[in-house]
Amino acid sequence: MIKAYAALKAKGELTAWEYDPGTLGRDEVEIEVDYCGICHSDLSMLNNEWGMSSYPLVAGHEVVGRIAAVGTAVNHLKAGQVVGLGWHSDYCNVCSTCGSGDQNLCTTAQGTIVGRHGGFADKVRANASAVIPLPEGMDAKTAGPLFCGGITVFNPMVQFDVKPTDKVAVIGIGGLGHLGLQFLRAWGCEVTAFTSSESKTAEAKELGAHHCINSLSSDDIEKAAGRFDFIISTVNVTLDWNLYLATLKPKGRLHFVGASLEPLDVNVFSLIMAQRSVSGSPVGSPQTIAKMLDFAVQHNIKPVVEMFKFEQINEAIAHLESGKARYRVVLER
Repeated sequence: MIKAYAALKAKGELTAWEYDPGTLGRDEVEIEVDYCGICHSDLSMLNNEWGMSSYPLVAGHEVVGRIAAVGTAVNHLKAGQVVGLGWHSDYCNVCSTCGSGDQNLCTTAQGTIVGRHGGFADKVRANASAVIPLPEGMDAKTAGPLFCGGITVFNPMVQFDVKPTDKVAVIGIGGLGHLGLQFLRAWGCEVTAFTSSESKTAEAKELGAHHCINSLSSDDIEKAAGRFDFIISTVNVTLDWNLYLATLKPKGRLHFVGASLEPLDVNVFSLIMAQRSVSGSPVGSPQTIAKMLDFAVQHNIKPVVEMFKFEQINEAIAHLESGKARYRVVLER
């Protein structure tokens, strides 16, 4: 039996709950969970904001732990190995998308907490292809948020060939944005932080920003007209996107990784005349996750975390929902 913390209904408190995972599949591994980050996507699933939650729901998709058992067909992972698991727990591994190394875009990829049970538990199971070993020198205690928050901001840097000479801005300095600043600074870019919090300005510069712009000031944003090659938005609220589009250079890109539920109000003329682009991306493939982990070790990039015990899970979730987390919340055994 696997012992977990589950929501029995939308917006309900998490309670102790057990389930029988059945026989371990030949391509699966079972992970003993040592740490698990709490992501805003967990909150969205627990509250059924996306309309695809089923209950009892065991959330948690920023897992770090030790392999307890491997299926008979698994030969690249072994018991005792320290590994991580992110948003996806399985891919079809036969479609053209998987074959081209874009498993994260597989239309039948299985989410770790969508239709299956995640890492708010003592153990979790996943297909071995979705499980990534931690590289030597990585701190397991803080690594969990890299498997969702970290890869979400790192993936577009690879996909859209962000260059070390680029001038890049990050909108929102929170769970995603604080990692984006670190990755982009280490990548070699000139980095600007758009933040609505004056208290975060000093922190943003410590994390890697060369410059900060007050996102509540239209005048300050307008002064940055034509400055950026790439802007990555990590927020889930609606902003004046045309104002931000104007801060892009010709051929610049406004890229979304924050899941705003409102339709975008975008002036197409601004896109056409300067050949600008608007795009979005999810988490990355297993190969890109592994690349990100190596890059993080090489450049000493770590999520800034606040630790809670698994027994404090409802307190930890309330802390994240309050907006006071700096910057990621992680559960530890």
